[in-house]
Amino acid sequence: MSRVCPVTGKGSLSGNNRSHSLRATRRKWNTNLQVRTVIVDGKEMRVRMSTSAYRSLTKEYKAR
Repeated sequence: MSRVCPVTGKGSLSGNNRSHSLRATRRKWNTNLQVRTVIVDGKEMRVRMSTSAYRSLTKEYKAR
């Protein structure tokens, strides 16, 4: 299973670890995916989504 959010499309990012001597080694930042129960088309579904997507969905829902 890929680490991509189905709602926002956010995926993992890559870059460098930098030591004190500034040596660069490759590293990866994964998205913060959590399993959440979300109502889709009137049915509850368990979805692996990013926490930022879940927060924005709950903010929309609470604003109503």
